[in-house]
Amino acid sequence: MDGPEGLSETPRKSERSGELPTPDTFLEESDALRMPREAMLELARRAAELLVERLERLPEEHAWDGEFRQDLVDQLMEDPPESGRPALQVLERAARDILPLAIRNDHPRSFAFIPSSPTWPSIVADFMAAGFHVNQCTWLTSSGASQLELVVIDWFCRWVGYPETAGGLLTSGGSAASLDAFVAAREAAGHPDRATVYMGDQSHSAQIRAAKIIGIRPQHVRKVASDSRFRLDMDALVRAVADDRAAGLNPIAVCSNAGAGSTGAIDPLEAVSDYCEAEGLWHHVDAAYGGFGMVTERGKRLLRGIERADSIGLDAHKWFFQPYEAGCLLVKDLKTLGQAFRIPHDMLQDTIWGGNHPNFSDRGLQLSRSVRALKIWVSVQTFGMAAFRRAVSKGMALASEAQEYIERSAVLEVLNPASLSIICFRVNPAAESIDENSLEEVNRTVLARIFWDDRAFISSTRLRGRFSLRMCIVNHNTTWDDVRETLEAVERFGLMAVSDWKDG
Repeated sequence: MDGPEGLSETPRKSERSGELPTPDTFLEESDALRMPREAMLELARRAAELLVERLERLPEEHAWDGEFRQDLVDQLMEDPPESGRPALQVLERAARDILPLAIRNDHPRSFAFIPSSPTWPSIVADFMAAGFHVNQCTWLTSSGASQLELVVIDWFCRWVGYPETAGGLLTSGGSAASLDAFVAAREAAGHPDRATVYMGDQSHSAQIRAAKIIGIRPQHVRKVASDSRFRLDMDALVRAVADDRAAGLNPIAVCSNAGAGSTGAIDPLEAVSDYCEAEGLWHHVDAAYGGFGMVTERGKRLLRGIERADSIGLDAHKWFFQPYEAGCLLVKDLKTLGQAFRIPHDMLQDTIWGGNHPNFSDRGLQLSRSVRALKIWVSVQTFGMAAFRRAVSKGMALASEAQEYIERSAVLEVLNPASLSIICFRVNPAAESIDENSLEEVNRTVLARIFWDDRAFISSTRLRGRFSLRMCIVNHNTTWDDVRETLEAVERFGLMAVSDWKDG
């Protein structure tokens, strides 16, 4: 028979036998999820050993490993055990059979997408944060962690050149940061009907997704043409906004790139800010990849004007060497986030604790939040900013050296010069005359051979319809030998693929 909520009222075993559960019974049940002190320490020690051993052997392994779906279904698709297994065995299985099947983002020859290599103190800090089990939603629940996030956010604001009015929060990544920024932009504009947003055709898909989530119709998300260096074309932007206003639409925001994912291209940040200020549009900068270039003198020159944007997205788990997840949204005027996200809630009325005690749940989409600032703070405190500046500068220097190598090569061709730490190129031997379709086949073959036959891992993109190989160099452990030997492998596989094409 069902109860009033439609739930079965099947009695407990103790109730069926005429016995009532006692406090001791519940105590025994709660103890079932606890471990003895020595077992806890042994498990933590073994986890640390496994990670350190992995880091020690990493340079000799391949930068990528994967498995076919059906094989993993056969290995892992099983019912949960009714009785527990030894924790050390479970941990060893995860380290052996599950976690290695991935791109090894921290491998010194991992050049695909935007990899990174987290510092060891930041990894340990994440372990500590999980162990303290803090929900950093409000000051009442997490005053220490909240103040630490304010410290880290203040660092970031000063690095990008923001004024005292600025602030922000740490997020899961660039996607969440973009969404929060677009919500703030929409609310600052008065939440108009028939709103439109604008971004370059090199913008990350996260920007398009964020626009759709806040209610911008897909046909009102404008992807503006880029120039010959894949930077936002200002003339095209001006025309697009003017045409939309003439058609009765309501432009609210422009998103520019401070390091586009495909090419590393940096949009004309100052010109976009000039235009947005004149037209009353919100200017958001996607600096998820490139923003931490600002800690270097060269990066400050390249990213001049970023400090004028209304909001900036950054990912510390990219070029600031932190474990996932460590995204960030900064806004030039912190009040814009509170106006967009602060919503009173009866159950949370106790979290109001003084006018100067900020609640991070009032700044973005999350209520329950992990402690993300600790790993950043611990690693900066441990190594110091001079070490981080050298690490970021190294990526830019290696990308420039890679460009010089490609320009000297008789086999390779630069498709877009190094920007920040990304270089786009392809196999196109000067001595051969190969049509575009065949060049794509050749370079796809090279990419596959790098995947399977070489320790390195690179990725590809499309540049005005042309298939391009792509290297992103952001790992502080990467050396010039790692870059050079990868380019040599591309040349070698490229000549093999061209030979096969000629024979075919």
